[in-house]
Amino acid sequence: MRLRNALLDVTPLRSSRPFRLLWTGRSLSGLGSQMTLVAVMYQIWESTHSTMWTGAVGLAQAVPVLVLGLFAGALVDRVDRRKIYLLTTAGQAVCALLLTLQALLAPLPPAGVLALVAAQSCCVAAGGPAARTFVPHLLPREQLAAGLALNRISFQGAMLAGPALGGLVTGGLGVGVCYLTDAVTFLAAFLGALGLPRMAPGAESARPGVRGVLDGLAFLARTPAIRGALLTDLATTVLSMPISLFPLINAERFDGDPRTLGLFLTAVAVGGVVASLFSGTFTRLPRPGLVMLAGSGTWGVALALCGAAPGAWTALGCLALAGAADTVSVVARSTVIQTHTPLELLGRVSAAEQIVGQAGPDVGNMRAGVVADVTSGTTALVSGGLLCIGAVALVSVTTADLRSASAPSPSPSSEAPAGP
Repeated sequence: MRLRNALLDVTPLRSSRPFRLLWTGRSLSGLGSQMTLVAVMYQIWESTHSTMWTGAVGLAQAVPVLVLGLFAGALVDRVDRRKIYLLTTAGQAVCALLLTLQALLAPLPPAGVLALVAAQSCCVAAGGPAARTFVPHLLPREQLAAGLALNRISFQGAMLAGPALGGLVTGGLGVGVCYLTDAVTFLAAFLGALGLPRMAPGAESARPGVRGVLDGLAFLARTPAIRGALLTDLATTVLSMPISLFPLINAERFDGDPRTLGLFLTAVAVGGVVASLFSGTFTRLPRPGLVMLAGSGTWGVALALCGAAPGAWTALGCLALAGAADTVSVVARSTVIQTHTPLELLGRVSAAEQIVGQAGPDVGNMRAGVVADVTSGTTALVSGGLLCIGAVALVSVTTADLRSASAPSPSPSSEAPAGP
């Protein structure tokens, strides 16, 4: 394979102006959101000095998505998705401005700050599924995987740079300026979406309320490729998510050096970024289902090897491999979902994907902590990796449709559908 074909495919950015503007705006807003997370954690800690309150920040973000996600997905499948995205982006900007005002004028008590975070997350519950439906509208099928890989590297860039920038801005100018920066980035996301075409859900819109949700769940149940993709991701994260183990493993095996702990987190992210930069090696492959299974299995192998690694550098290399495998799996999973879901159901299926992505890591980190409490950090990490390998093998053996799931062959000369 030529080096050019191995690198991140930027054809969607060149061929589709609406996708390019949307991607730029969402990249900036993702960066601002990560900055705000640091500012919120800092403000809550400074006012409470309680880990219970800082832990509640994660709950304020997760609970609205988990509770409202499927209903929001049904709404996305009933109305113009562009309008939902614009409204929810505006809602997030308003929440960021309210956080700014309270920080600059009269700081709210912790519960008030968390209420604003939860309100912002309610917007994410609907805006997230809406945004996930845009790629099939804006790009030809053969560019879907490349577009999803671009979205992935945007997310990873925000995860890497956002917390550092948030810390610098908060430390130098205060949390209010950090919140204001987030509000401005939401303006960029809003403007980036203004040029999108109208995005009707499809020939048959979702039924209202619970009936629409049940229709979406029924589709998941009877579509083995998508069901298998979501089960693989859920099993992988629930059984082997390692983040909560890092402090304990660092203390058990590497003398509790904070520099090593920081490198643990960085290694996973760096591995993911490298995989995204070379995503042409897997986004051009014709069987995204097999690619996903291979990536998920490699994630489990890498974590098991990390638990058995003799030294810090070997462990860091295994974590970098795990981060790369995670990126491969995520992009391939989204490709399977986007190419095997009718447009009229894509909001609900995207909501289910978002819920799995939100709940799986949280439950997995809790599971790892419980296992480590009764055994050790190393045992929890190795056993989690082995369980992941077993779960992926089980899904692979029992879900032939996932193994055979295909994607259109990329064509560098393909042009995206014309935008307005």
